[in-house]
Amino acid sequence: MAEAERLYRVVLRSEPGHFGALHHLGVAQAQRGKLNDAIRLIRRALVISPQSAEAHNDLGVALESARRFEEAISAYERALALRPGSAETCFNLGNALQSVGRHEEAVERFERTLAARRDHAEAHNNLGNSLHALDRIEEAIVCFERALALRPRYAEAHCNLGVSLKAAGRRDEAVLHYREALQIDPRRGEAHNNLGDVLRELGRYEQAADHCRLAIALRPDYADAYNNLGNALQALGRHEEAIASYKSALRLRPDFADAHSNMANSLHALDRSAEAVANLEKALSLKPDSADVHYNLGNVLKALNLNELAIAHFERALAIKPDHIAALNNCGNALRNLNRTEEALARFKSAQEIKPDYADAHWNEALCRLVIGDLELGFEKYEWRWQTEESKALVRRFPQPLWLGNKDVRGSTILLHAEQGLGDTIQFCRYAEMVAALGARVVLEVQPTLKSLVSTLRGVQQVLGRGEPLPSFDLHCPLLSLPLALGTRLETIPAEVPYLEASPEFVGKWRPRLGQKIKPRIGIVWSGSPSQKKAAYRTIGLKRFAPVLALDLQFVSLTKEIWPEDQDALAAHADIMRFEAELADFSDTAALVSLVDLVISVDTSVAHLAGAMGKPVWVPLVFSSDWRWLLDRDDSPWYPTVRLFRQPHAEDWDSVMRRIAVELERWVDRSRSPAIAMRG
Repeated sequence: MAEAERLYRVVLRSEPGHFGALHHLGVAQAQRGKLNDAIRLIRRALVISPQSAEAHNDLGVALESARRFEEAISAYERALALRPGSAETCFNLGNALQSVGRHEEAVERFERTLAARRDHAEAHNNLGNSLHALDRIEEAIVCFERALALRPRYAEAHCNLGVSLKAAGRRDEAVLHYREALQIDPRRGEAHNNLGDVLRELGRYEQAADHCRLAIALRPDYADAYNNLGNALQALGRHEEAIASYKSALRLRPDFADAHSNMANSLHALDRSAEAVANLEKALSLKPDSADVHYNLGNVLKALNLNELAIAHFERALAIKPDHIAALNNCGNALRNLNRTEEALARFKSAQEIKPDYADAHWNEALCRLVIGDLELGFEKYEWRWQTEESKALVRRFPQPLWLGNKDVRGSTILLHAEQGLGDTIQFCRYAEMVAALGARVVLEVQPTLKSLVSTLRGVQQVLGRGEPLPSFDLHCPLLSLPLALGTRLETIPAEVPYLEASPEFVGKWRPRLGQKIKPRIGIVWSGSPSQKKAAYRTIGLKRFAPVLALDLQFVSLTKEIWPEDQDALAAHADIMRFEAELADFSDTAALVSLVDLVISVDTSVAHLAGAMGKPVWVPLVFSSDWRWLLDRDDSPWYPTVRLFRQPHAEDWDSVMRRIAVELERWVDRSRSPAIAMRG
């Protein structure tokens, strides 16, 4: 090439207007990457011979290499006007149009190329890229397959086919083609990155992270790979590392909206909500029409209990992408948080119409129906819980069949097993007696801390702590499936209490610890376990109990775990009797409950325990409470001795606690009447 260039220059010294020398020297300069020189030389040649289709085409190539796409398009169009049948120029024009996002026009050019040359593998491949960009995924797949039929070791086509297969939901096939691309070209960073992304979607998070790291090692400036590495680390729960990876992506590409949005998810998971919102707002400023960014912002706002704002962003996501089923589902959840249940049900139904097997939408519909008292359909839909990502890992796999009321159990041994929290077990173990009444021998498996408490439950032949060896049994049923199995309706809830009682042995242990009762004795629970899901929604904090604690009563803490922020309030109320370090299991708690006159408990297992024991129990509830407390009522069909105190609006605990204090004074005055004897 150097010798040819020397000869061209010799010619031009003697004949500066020599078309061929100018043209070919320009092409040579373009091949050496000297694009500005190439463009200048070819344009000089075209001044001499403006009808040269070949020179216009070569000018287009140089301009396209310099990323001057609009000028390249003009050059190619001029070349085609002069030589309409040129497959090469038609292909080049398609590429330039594709580069500026004019995919419909690009498709036309690639199709014309292929009409002239059906064996043009690159045209099949690039046609596939434009079809994919136009969301014509199945047609794109056909194009990539045709390219590979012509050239089986075409790494780029394998990689592109993987992208379209992933978009079509054919992830396992996509993996095969990405791996094939890497076998052909192990240093193809794009294939590593794309493989990492699809492996993450398949739940193979460690492998996904490994391939993203390989992509970064090959291309240290690969912002997409840093973003995808962050997504894999986020899925592994390694949020600090994920944030670091997103920050690397943003250093390389500050306007990377998806990296801002994805980083917000990890910030949100670390309770850094203000930073999460800031990142999502930045993402929206860069990509205002991104349904996913609006969806992510809606999720953060919903978690902050800003449900009205969350709904606005979910609705915006749906305006952009009407089939965004996750936005439909979470919009329904935000509406449910505002007790707008009919609107919520409509969103869940819409999500199910788009994807009939969408477990989360069925599950959330169940919760919504249960809270409005539609127990028949609610408990039927409640079975979808086992198909949600959250609960799949909790499914118990037994060779014995699941019983849902569809088989006569007389003479059979049935294992009833706990599945969720302690309060759920306490609430639904009542059904054991009903199953026994059908003629079954009942074995009950519960959390170890509940074993001694439920050992005297009527109808149970054997009680086991989870983890103990199971005896032989014929059928099994999770506790929260029993209302479905036994056809529970609102009016048929088995609400006879007490069905749990404190052991006399434990009562005898605790009575001396409390000493002589000289005032009404009130058991209090102001917070749930910090490890429990939604613990913050079930926690008031001891400071807010101030109106109650100001009354001249004896208070006994039934709170098992003390949050750090409650320590100061406890120090200010040293007269509260505390035993958290000595509460070995629920038999201890039940004994204390039996020795107080009234329990005031947030929505925790202690509230259920007191209700199951028939003890008067007052439960302060958040505005949008758990389904079992229903809506708009201050009593519970599950527990006759429960009284509910609901927030009038979100986060208003102060008015709730003032009302409880007023009612408590009245209750004490009534209990002091000679006609009413307090238990002690």
